[in-house]
Amino acid sequence: MTERISALWARAARRVIQIRGDYVLAAMDLAMTTAAFVSALVLRFDGSVRSAYWSRFWRFIPVVLAIVLLCNLACGLYGKLWRQASIHEARRLFLAGIMALVAFVGVELVDRKLPFSVVVTGTLGSFALMALVRFQSRMFSFQRNEAQAGLRVVVVGTRDLAGSVVREMSQHPEAGFRPVAVVDDLPESSGRSLAGVEVAGRIDDLAEVAQRFQAHLAVLAIPHASHDTVRRAASGAERAGIPLKVMPAMADSMRLGVAIRDLRDLHIEDLLGRDQVVSDMEPVRAMLAGQTVLVTGAGGSIGSEIVRQVLDCDPLKLVLLDHDETHLHDVTSESHGPMEVELADIRNRHQMMQVFARHRPTVVFHAAALKHVPMLEDHPVEAAHTNVIGTSNVIDAAIATDVDRFVLISTDKAVKPTSVMGASKRICEQMLLARAPVHAAYCAVRFGNVLGSRGSVVPTFMRQIVAGGPVTVTDRRMTRYFMSIREAVHLVLSAATLSGSSARGDVFMLDMGEPVNIADLAERMIRLSGRVPGIDVEVRITGMRPGEKLFEELSSDAELPTPTTHPSVTRLSPSAVPTDVLEQGVLMLGHHVETLNSARCGQLLRRLASDVTHDLPPA
Repeated sequence: MTERISALWARAARRVIQIRGDYVLAAMDLAMTTAAFVSALVLRFDGSVRSAYWSRFWRFIPVVLAIVLLCNLACGLYGKLWRQASIHEARRLFLAGIMALVAFVGVELVDRKLPFSVVVTGTLGSFALMALVRFQSRMFSFQRNEAQAGLRVVVVGTRDLAGSVVREMSQHPEAGFRPVAVVDDLPESSGRSLAGVEVAGRIDDLAEVAQRFQAHLAVLAIPHASHDTVRRAASGAERAGIPLKVMPAMADSMRLGVAIRDLRDLHIEDLLGRDQVVSDMEPVRAMLAGQTVLVTGAGGSIGSEIVRQVLDCDPLKLVLLDHDETHLHDVTSESHGPMEVELADIRNRHQMMQVFARHRPTVVFHAAALKHVPMLEDHPVEAAHTNVIGTSNVIDAAIATDVDRFVLISTDKAVKPTSVMGASKRICEQMLLARAPVHAAYCAVRFGNVLGSRGSVVPTFMRQIVAGGPVTVTDRRMTRYFMSIREAVHLVLSAATLSGSSARGDVFMLDMGEPVNIADLAERMIRLSGRVPGIDVEVRITGMRPGEKLFEELSSDAELPTPTTHPSVTRLSPSAVPTDVLEQGVLMLGHHVETLNSARCGQLLRRLASDVTHDLPPA
């Protein structure tokens, strides 16, 4: 009871304070109106106002004050927090002034007391003074901004979101950001100001603008910016030697204003990715809707993204299979739909047969694999056990349960393999082609590195930069293909719909764009973090590791590429290892795995993956 009474008293006290503030503001409005009309009258008669006019004035001014109060109340000019006033409040003030002027003119027409010039000038003057009082915290904020300490910011963007970012920074100087210039590609913006900040050039002029205004930071405020725009902004920031931060598009699309806390660092994915390929998802949805889909390696980077995209296509049931309980838990906790979890190991043939027999999947995405090249060079038994024997078990289980569609996730390292990992994936492709049932659609899909996957070069470089270096690059000439995980899986699903035209399975290659120089990538990531390569963070050349290539390829000269109906998916016709040699080799690999014979495993993997396989080494 006591707490309730205290709350009521506190609420009443706040209301009294608010009412008292409104009374003070209203009194100021009346005083300013009186002063404005007195000044207008004195100026009209050059300081010599006859007593007759003063008499009329004092009879007229009560009417003026009453009209001003009524108009201000009608337009909601009281009960506002004017420190946060915006264009909305300015419109209300302007409307109140127009209403008052019309009322004054009407009164004058009925009973003329003062010259029209006095009425008009007095009205304009009074509402100018009201605006000055109400907007003084906004009108003179630039003086505080000039004196405030903080990072000098160049905003890169178009008018709407860029203006929101500029206003947010100006209104919250405590955040430590001070907008000093805007760059905008719109021709009509050039030379103008945006929320009081000069539009000083185009995006390509960012470096020069940043230097001219002595900026410390650039902020990209363009919703859904193309990768070309991001690259241009990043290039300008790099030349100026300043970091670039990004305003996420969600803040703009929700139209809830822009919060400085929404700013994020520029991700290298923003630069290496490509503008998303627009595909018709209806064939994918038609392929998956109402089907029982099984994903191996469902907890991995690729597998978990397959799970997310398959769930969007309304499957009857989605089976998530992985041997890592933590990864399975992570993907199931962030996904929602008709899912069942199988904590199982693809290396266990009997277990795979049981899982497939229990769920009877109609579509299988086989993403389970070991992928780290240097580690597998030292552990060829594990590469053979998981990638080859495990894939053999999954393919056989799919055939035994009449799976209609099977998709093997492959890699560019399977082309002319120089590593244990690449050789193992090449053999997986060969097994799929050799065993694919005539009545089913079995395919392998090749692509290069995916951005953000566990253990990939981008997060590795980022960790090294945060730690202060060195950033390790094996060779300055090395290049790699990159694609976002989302786009890679999107194209994998599209490729799956194209499978089935070949009598013995298909191999598809995804368009990965242009290869990226790894040393350039490392230096760019260092510069984007606000550091200088070679000075703040060392780039150390360590030499190529066993199994690595300087340049990756997505197809060999012997594999004839054929276009498909999808512009980013190409069908290949790979050369095949003789089936009897392949199957004998897989059996021998199984024997070497059981005996933990690393040397024989490595030798046999490379021999089976060779394009010229006449015989096999002795068991």
